[in-house]
Amino acid sequence: MNKYLEQLVELSSFDKQISDFIPKINEIKGVLSEKESEISKVQAQISQTNTEIDELKNSISQTDTHIKEFSTKLKDIKKKLSAIKTEKELKALNIEEEVTKEQLQSANDDISRFEKNIEIKNDLLKALNEKLEALEEKFVKISKDYGAKETKLNAEKEKISAKKYALLEKMDKNIISFYEKIKIWAGNSAVAPVKKQACYGCYMKINDKTYMSILKSDDIITCPHCGRILYKEAE
Repeated sequence: MNKYLEQLVELSSFDKQISDFIPKINEIKGVLSEKESEISKVQAQISQTNTEIDELKNSISQTDTHIKEFSTKLKDIKKKLSAIKTEKELKALNIEEEVTKEQLQSANDDISRFEKNIEIKNDLLKALNEKLEALEEKFVKISKDYGAKETKLNAEKEKISAKKYALLEKMDKNIISFYEKIKIWAGNSAVAPVKKQACYGCYMKINDKTYMSILKSDDIITCPHCGRILYKEAE
């Protein structure tokens, strides 16, 4: 096989191998990213639940203030009742007392409701914290396992990259430029094998004259149909 063609076949092989590592590494990163996303969602839920608990506690505090105001008002009404002089005043104070009692009861009901909601939120918070702890433990384990796999893949990728760059140092710059131009549109199939007299880049049949030139391997031959660099691969 022509020396330059041999180098192109080897270069193409290195590029394919390097490209094969990318989806494997991305898969690892995807798994870790997915787990991080799960943790972030639970952390957001915990933060939201804590905010809701704080809001409920604030509502209780405000309602307690109202309860004290209603209680004070009822005491004032009782004092006024002992000093009333007319039926009209008595009727007005009775109505005011009744309204204040209803407000007081409503405020106490609100306190009970707020406290019940806090209890529910605290149960949810406990469950979320347990879930977060389990997710974080799992993430640490996955990070360790997948981190080791990613390190190994990157190391293997670097070895092949080193071989590729060593080859590039020996290659003719014009040949490299020719290859890179084809690679722009053909990707890692810039150099394609010929099997059963067909280009395995575009899968079109090669005419006899071109096929004979490929068999000789004296020159760099491109596919008359797609323009890929061709070489004869063993049947």
